[in-house]
Amino acid sequence: MTRVTRNLLFFLMAGTLVARAQTPGSSGSEAAANPVAQVRQARSWEYGPFVNWGTGVTNRSDYKFFWAGFQVGKPLTPVLHAGIIAGQFELGANIMPLWQAYTPPPHEQIFTYRGQSFVAPVGGGTFRGVALTPVILRWNFLTSSHRVQPWFQGAGGLIYTTHKFPPDQLVPHGTPGATSVFNFAPQAGIGFHFFLRPKRSIDVQVSGVHISSASLGDRNPGVNASVQIQVGYTFWK
Repeated sequence: MTRVTRNLLFFLMAGTLVARAQTPGSSGSEAAANPVAQVRQARSWEYGPFVNWGTGVTNRSDYKFFWAGFQVGKPLTPVLHAGIIAGQFELGANIMPLWQAYTPPPHEQIFTYRGQSFVAPVGGGTFRGVALTPVILRWNFLTSSHRVQPWFQGAGGLIYTTHKFPPDQLVPHGTPGATSVFNFAPQAGIGFHFFLRPKRSIDVQVSGVHISSASLGDRNPGVNASVQIQVGYTFWK
């Protein structure tokens, strides 16, 4: 089990421990005084901007990320009672017009092929693109808090970069070869809404994201694991 997986499991357990069963059938006046219960009972749409900072781990610890975009979501079910994991299922999506990855500058690296080692130039620097996460599957935990709504989610995204990512051995024309301008981003994470007032919240999320081209290029070095921290502001309707 990787360190990222252990951290995600720890945060998930912490989130479930703070979730408390709330008696169903609360009155409309109680919901109005409780922003969390209000949007839960109304199955309100949520939408708003976010920014994201991240870092690669293990062999990609020198990779850094900065993303920004817009997210939307909608609870699809009433509260489903299942003990400490009682809650609502939500479907969401996001788009990131700003997607950047910061990698080490171009350098030379030792490669091994069929038992033979050689030194070759490798690309690097800042990579820019856009990203789309068309499916976000979120579980909003049932909680008695009037301010905090915790969740756990899994998602799958698609990334397009203007140059092949991640950087790889340079081909004769000087561009990174063998990887792809298209990458996929399966991910899982935990987070919470903190309601400043009814129908307005600040959101914090921590995710583990894997970036891979699914072998669209000749090689698929990818970014096996990265930790991403996202902060957003949500409007509820």
